This record gives sequence, structure tokens and C-alpha cells, in this order.
Amino acid sequence: MHAQASYLLTVVTFLPLFSVAALLVLRSDDHVWIRRIAFAASVGEFAVSLLLLRGFDSTDAGFQFQEFYNWIGPSIHYHMGVDGISLFLVLLTTFLTPLAMLCSWKSIQENVKGFFICLLVIETAMIGVFVSLDLFLFFVFWEVTLIPMYFMIGIWGHERRIYAAVKFILYTMFGSILMLVAIIWLYHITAMASTTGTGSFDLLVIESVLANSVPLSSTTELVLFGAFFLAFAIKVPLFPLHTWLPDAHTDAPTAGSVILAGVMLKLGTYGMLRFCLPLFPAAAHKLAPMIGVLAIIGIVYGALVATVQHDLKRLVAYTSVSHLGFVVLGIFAFNTVAMQGAIYQMLNHGVSTGALFLAVGMLYDRRHTHEISEFGGLATPMPVLMGLFLFIALSSLALPPLNGFIGEFLILIGTFASHHAWASWAASGAVLSAIYLLWAYQRVALGEVTVEKNRTLPDASLRERFILGTLAVAILFMGIASPYFTRPMEPAANALLQQMNTELQRPQNAVRPAIPAKIGPHAIVLPAVAVERQARP
Repeated sequence: MHAQASYLLTVVTFLPLFSVAALLVLRSDDHVWIRRIAFAASVGEFAVSLLLLRGFDSTDAGFQFQEFYNWIGPSIHYHMGVDGISLFLVLLTTFLTPLAMLCSWKSIQENVKGFFICLLVIETAMIGVFVSLDLFLFFVFWEVTLIPMYFMIGIWGHERRIYAAVKFILYTMFGSILMLVAIIWLYHITAMASTTGTGSFDLLVIESVLANSVPLSSTTELVLFGAFFLAFAIKVPLFPLHTWLPDAHTDAPTAGSVILAGVMLKLGTYGMLRFCLPLFPAAAHKLAPMIGVLAIIGIVYGALVATVQHDLKRLVAYTSVSHLGFVVLGIFAFNTVAMQGAIYQMLNHGVSTGALFLAVGMLYDRRHTHEISEFGGLATPMPVLMGLFLFIALSSLALPPLNGFIGEFLILIGTFASHHAWASWAASGAVLSAIYLLWAYQRVALGEVTVEKNRTLPDASLRERFILGTLAVAILFMGIASPYFTRPMEPAANALLQQMNTELQRPQNAVRPAIPAKIGPHAIVLPAVAVERQARP
């Protein structure tokens, strides 16, 4: 099965980028066919990505669908693979992209070709981040995600779009520079362990070297962990590094906010799981109390600030600060249940918050404002749109049996097993989310129509009903059929925690028996745990 799908990850990753060629041959004023081809490409990409489910072994903790080729010299390789942590993040990306294109069908009227090219390029880049197992390849995709989003905010955004775009790029580039230094540092560590003096950027090789050949000193590990973690914490964003997010969301076009909240923020939490924990387990455990406190502050602070917002889109932006605090808390609770909940909450947040931004964008298309005071009583002229808005808001505030409840519940019960105080404080975020979301809905939808021009606003069109209806079905399905998602995540989460515990329990000067293994066509030596994380031949 895996041999037949040996190029599947390459196809899934680069199909959107190849589709850009079809858009480039069209005239810039041929908006109809630009939209049609871009949407068809994104739908085809989603269909192809579903093949990953068909061939994925949910009992295997290792990387599957691996591809390994020499790329640049002996050190940089084209190495891709997915496991239970990254599988559904890839599917989330391919699911949200066509919906983001549909929501832009009429709202984007200037430089249409450039806009849809940006969406296709950023889709390739985000998928590449989730499937890369070579740190150089990962960093290339990581940086490429910034460029299309910068242009989407700066060109097609709202009033303060230039300020928001520059703030976004400065924050994220600062973190990226530190991570690049750490990646180069790790490369030189592998070179010192090599008999030929040639290092490697391969993730599994680096794990092997750090475990067996060149154990890091406590200070070095803390420095490297800090460099990676800062880059990922900015992307999440984790309090107090969150200040770029509300501006970026408020002034981005609707599709930009959907992609930013739905997928791009998950690059940070994914990076923590993929790199910070397995490469630097001692530093992760040492700094976990501080990170847990920052996550809890983010949960409560984000909820409180969202409550007092008068701008509806900015309110939804601050919900991301609060909800992703739950994800970070679940990751650093070092508990299988909490970690599964964190991974699942990444998916839930992408669907629910993406849907909230879509609903807010549909209101903006009608009134060209995000001010809550300009709405009121909208359930009278727009019962369908407001009904879907309420359903999505209920999922975001974690109402059973919708998707948000499952993720937050798993995180809280997993965290409570080892950190009672953390779980207690985090639970207050769930209460506050009900306050700010229901109060916002009351001011927007219920009561009398307060602004005369709102009386004649059209209800959701067929296109808009399809977009929000699709997401509503996904929300309900993820709530009642969560084992279909959490079961494939469990082996990878268990293996990651086992790998960390093994490294922490082993004395620093003890060397575990080396086990010959193969990564792609090249024979190397890996520690026992790293072998368990590999895919089948």
C-alpha cells in the first residue's frame, strides 16, 4: 500500500503550486476562469489528500508515506512523511482552502489573479511544513508561508493593512532568524558526530545524534529549545507575543483570516510537538511550568479582552489567543490524553474559528463594517445566516456534543491528572468563552433592528449557505465521531512521550545500544526509540 503511494506526499504538497501555472497563462482580466480554475484545483487537492486516509495505518506510530531523495549535497535531503500528529493537519489545510476561495468569489475584485495565486502558494507551503522531515526543507516551507500572507494582508486588506502586514512580517521573521541559527547549530553538532565530518539536517538523524553521540549540556539545550520555541510561540501566538495577531486578523481579507486562524497558527503548535519536545526533552520539562503559566494567562487574558471588544472581527481574533492557550497547555502537560486533546483542538479551532471569520466576513460584505454597534436584530432580516452563526459560536464555546467540547475536555482531564491548579484556572476560560460569544451574538442578532439600513439586508446566498453549512456538518461530525480522529493520533502521541521519558531517565553519559536502520536509501545508526518512530519499509 505504501509502495504504491510513494509519491503521494509530493503530489499533495505541490499540486496547488503546479496549478498556479494554469492561472499564469490566463489574462488578468479573465476573472471568471481564474476563479474557476483556482477553485477546481483546490477541490482536486482536497480529493487527492483524502487518499492519505485510505493508506494510513492508524496503529503505526511512525512516519508513513515517506519519501527520501538527495537534494543539495550530502547533507540536505528531500525527506517527507506523515504520522498521526500531522495527518489531519494536512487534511485541515486542503479542506479550508477551497472554502476560503469560495468566500472570496465576489468580495475580491481587484488583482484577482494575484489573490488566488497567493492562496494556492500558501497552501503548498503550509502542507510542506506539516510533512517535512528535513529541517532545511522545513525552514524553506516555513518562510514561504510568510510571503503570500504578507501580500494578502498588505494588498487586499482593510484600512490599516500596511501597518498590519509589516507588523506580521517583522514579528514572524524575528522568530524565524533565531530558529535558523538553532538549525545550523544542530547541523554542526551532527557534523561533529560524523566520521566524515559531514552533518545532516534530517530530523531523525539529529534525534539519533543527540540521543547517542553528542548529548547536549543543560545550557546548550535550553538555548536551542528557546530559539525553536520562540519562533513557534510567536506563530501560535502565545502570550505575551500575541500583539501582531489582532491587527493582522482585523485588516486581512476574509480568506486571509480564515487561512491565518484555520491553519497558519497551527504551524506554531505543530512545531512544538515535532521539534521542541523530541529534540530537547529536558529543556521542555524544565521550562514547562513557565510555559504552562503563560498558556493559562493567554487563555484568561484573551477571553477577557475579547469580552470588551466593540469590533466583531477583533473579538474573534482574541478568541484565538484564548483557545490556542488550551493547545499549548495540553502539549506541555506531558500526558497522552492532554496531548491528543491538544492535537484535536488544533483541528477544532481551525474549523470553528475559520467558520466564525467567514460569518463575520459575510456581514462585512453587506455593511462594510465590523462595529458591533452597527448591527443588532439581524436575526430578523437574516435568519439563516444568524442561525448558522449561532451554531458556529456554540461550537467555539465548547458546547457538547460539538467539536470544541471534545478537545477542551481531553485537555482539561489530561492536565488535571498532573496539574490540578493548571486545569482549574484553564477551565475558567471555557466559562469566559460562553460570556463573550453569547453576549456578542445577542448584540449582533437579537432584539429589535437598531440601524434602519439593516432591515433590508439580504439573507445568506446559496454560496454562503454551502460554505457555512459544510463547516457546520464538519463541526457536528467531529463532535459525535471524534474517535475517528483521535484514534490515529494516539500511537504517535504515546511514542513521543515514551521517547521523551526514555531520554530523561537515561543518565547523560550512558549510551543506548545503537540499532542500524535506514532512512530512505541511506543506512545510518538510530537509537531504539527513533527506530520505533520510522515508517515501515
